[in-house]
Amino acid sequence: MTAMKIEFLGGAESRTIRPRVAERLRAIVGALPVVPTSARATFTDENGPKGGNAIRCALEVRLPRRAAIHVEEVAGTPRGALDGAVAKLERQLDRVFDMTREMRRRPKKYFAARRTLLS
Repeated sequence: MTAMKIEFLGGAESRTIRPRVAERLRAIVGALPVVPTSARATFTDENGPKGGNAIRCALEVRLPRRAAIHVEEVAGTPRGALDGAVAKLERQLDRVFDMTREMRRRPKKYFAARRTLLS
């Protein structure tokens, strides 16, 4: 089993919340049936130097033999943006693995037909 690599991108706000991001991502991927290859957390200030409440948190998790899962959330604080993005990521991962389970339970008709012909 390989270790998951966590990459952080962003400014000063990402440095202060970095341990919390690593903790939350490790908790989420610890419950998965597969081990992700990498995860990326990006924090950006949408308003720039003008001020205002617009911190964007983007999380991307790369799973083996699957497309990358990407979620984003905008909030007033980095912690709020992280909490929203983590909630979205959990729902997205649940959806992906539920769909995979359903595909295994109900195979395509051509696969099922061939299997009955061979047995």
